[in-house]
Amino acid sequence: MTEPLTHQYPSIEVRRVPFEFPDDLSPVWHSGHHEWSHMINGASLTMPYLEPFLIATLREARGEIHEPAILEEVAGFVGQEGQHFRTHRRYNELLKKNGYPELAAVEEAMKRSYERMKHKRSLAFRLAYAAGFESMTLGVTDWLVGNRVELFGGSDTRVASFVLWHMVEEVEHKRVAFDAYQAAVGKYWHRVLGVATGSVHVFLWSRKGCIVMLKADGQWRNLRSRLRLWRRTASFFAAVVPGALRSALPGHDPRDEDDPEWVRAWIGNYSSRPDPDSPPLLDTSHPDIPVPFPTTGTP
Repeated sequence: MTEPLTHQYPSIEVRRVPFEFPDDLSPVWHSGHHEWSHMINGASLTMPYLEPFLIATLREARGEIHEPAILEEVAGFVGQEGQHFRTHRRYNELLKKNGYPELAAVEEAMKRSYERMKHKRSLAFRLAYAAGFESMTLGVTDWLVGNRVELFGGSDTRVASFVLWHMVEEVEHKRVAFDAYQAAVGKYWHRVLGVATGSVHVFLWSRKGCIVMLKADGQWRNLRSRLRLWRRTASFFAAVVPGALRSALPGHDPRDEDDPEWVRAWIGNYSSRPDPDSPPLLDTSHPDIPVPFPTTGTP
């Protein structure tokens, strides 16, 4: 039995946020940022395949875990990830409907890839993959939140709010896959392999979806478009790689990673939102893009 877990947040809250997207939603949701829009779209495309894989893996791992606190965390993780991938699925259907039917072939290939891993890879490998991917998301969140004005300023608030809600909850449940892996497997080198495999695998599928959309728009062979894509990708890697390397070190614990103040404000003040029946939409025209509800008592 491990020592009782310390929690940065009192519990993992499963928020059923009613994000909806209009039928005529533009896939280029950030005017003037064509490539960035499709980078996010490509990442979204992976979620209805990645996140059910993570859910199934952690559910299977429950039989190897004896710590009640970790089992409780797994339940919260499963609930949050279920909300995420269902919302991404609705969004992705609009991407295909509104100009990119070619994405269906990418989705089918992704589905086969995750099915192979589910049936042919060991639970230890799949848990390491889950823990590695979840560790990588912390750097992504820090980058997205820290550069939110540059990345989301002036964009469609429905997409920006949906993306950042997802990343906020990635921080909230950041410890779960790691704790499950440590409790069920605990081998260091498996975990290092998971950091590399989980991060690279998801990135490559995201990139494939992005390229399909840029080709459909006639932008893939455009030098200026390619340079903009490379610059944004380089910025992404500069932010994410250091955190991924830290997560591969012996003694790593996701709790040691500082959470962005904006994320803590979002989580700590979510209950203060004025209309619980509406999605918390960001003001993407605001010079700071604050959290979308009052922040009295911000942690």
